[in-house]
Amino acid sequence: MSTAFPEFRLERITLRKILPMHVVDVYKALSDPRVIAHYGVSYSTLAQTEEQMRWFERIITERSGIWWGISLINQESLIGACGLNDWSHAHRKAEIGYWLMPEYWRQGLLSEALLSVIDYGFGNLGLHRIHADVEPENEPSCSLLRKFGFQREGTLRDVEFKEGRFLSLHQYSLLSTDPRLCTKSACATIMLR
Repeated sequence: MSTAFPEFRLERITLRKILPMHVVDVYKALSDPRVIAHYGVSYSTLAQTEEQMRWFERIITERSGIWWGISLINQESLIGACGLNDWSHAHRKAEIGYWLMPEYWRQGLLSEALLSVIDYGFGNLGLHRIHADVEPENEPSCSLLRKFGFQREGTLRDVEFKEGRFLSLHQYSLLSTDPRLCTKSACATIMLR
């Protein structure tokens, strides 16, 4: 990664660096029961959310990932976030993750954002493999990944413990050599639906 943080101004959204001033936006999302229902991180106070803010900075400093805040064009506040983490330089792989505030669901905004994240991962970071772990009940997320050509490799059974129960996770992956179903023109079609 270069020292300048890459930002993307897309059709309807901007992918930008997550700054300390965004802590309220991050807390709002990661304390919302609808957002965290299928997300691995949650916070019950604004002060606790500071740990997430430090994580965003730490993965950049350690060169173990990069996450962007998602904002509507010409707005500073965040409506979501997405990025790559657990970056293994030796094995040229990373995990993709994302969240979006519920009022922006089903508008194609994550399709628009993830296209840039995936392109950046394969092109700028030299990744060969991007994977995602998704709860089986989170069909919208599974469907989103399939739109990009991610293939379900299997299910990790009872791999996490959350709210008093074990969770299984579907694992999806996309290789740099795989055909990508969601390209700029295909994503434009998805966004218009």
